[in-house]
Amino acid sequence: MANFTQASEFVLLGFRGGPGVRKAIFLVLLVLYLLAVVGNLGMIMVIRADVHLLTLMYDFLQSLSFLDVCYSSTTAPRALATCLEEDRRVSFAGCASQFFFLSLFGTTEAFLLVAMAYDRFTAICSPLLYSVSMTRQVCVLLVSGSYAGGVVNAVTQTTMTFRLSFCGSNEINDFFCDVPPLLSLSCSDIFVNQLVLLSFCGSIIVSTFLVVLVSYTQIISTILKIRTAQGRQKAFSTCASHLTGVCLFFGTVFFMYAQPSAVSSMEQSKVVSIFYTVVIPMLNPLIYSLRNKDVQQALQRGKQKLSMVL
Repeated sequence: MANFTQASEFVLLGFRGGPGVRKAIFLVLLVLYLLAVVGNLGMIMVIRADVHLLTLMYDFLQSLSFLDVCYSSTTAPRALATCLEEDRRVSFAGCASQFFFLSLFGTTEAFLLVAMAYDRFTAICSPLLYSVSMTRQVCVLLVSGSYAGGVVNAVTQTTMTFRLSFCGSNEINDFFCDVPPLLSLSCSDIFVNQLVLLSFCGSIIVSTFLVVLVSYTQIISTILKIRTAQGRQKAFSTCASHLTGVCLFFGTVFFMYAQPSAVSSMEQSKVVSIFYTVVIPMLNPLIYSLRNKDVQQALQRGKQKLSMVL
């Protein structure tokens, strides 16, 4: 029979340092979080407002922007609170909820990046069949499947983690409820949890990364076969932003979870956690707008319409 936790709440230790250090961290986090929310919501508004961007590629991008808002909002508000409040307690249910949604949105984003890679693969490698193989119904199925995969992983990880006993210290050495600090607090045998974390989550990370890698290997191979330099540049520009976002996301995830030091070094884990929960969602709108001529033109058209109204 499973041993359920004896703890009714946890204490988030947050970041080390005095009040001055914590206030500085608060300001940095606040700016990053606001930029992430405003940038991603702005990207969604630009796509919805411009008829030239009503394509499947930008439907995926809208879904990614929405995920990034949810992902950063799962951790940033609590992190900001730990920087200023002396009372850093979080209820058992609150910790479990945050853990669930963090797993949900993180896993969903991994699957969504695969779906976006498949979309670019089909558009560049099989352009004549694109309108047949990539319909709006297929897009909805891919996005829905991404969320379904996220739910399966989130339910599995949350159930496995919060069925453990936490009968000792309830202080979480982090600014949100994540796997490594929670496992370090448990007084149960965590071998099965570690096995599930490495096998289940590892298989998701590795498989999604390999699919993206194979897709872009074929994409780059196809682009190099294009005879004209202008054609190669145009084809590469359609996937360069996504490739940059993929490298940032999977690079950080591999660094966080695939290395043993990521589990043992909590202070290093905090810095990396900020990067993949706040910084990457903040960077994605910049990546997809600065390196995308369609979005830049849409922004110009939006500015012109706004100036005419004013």
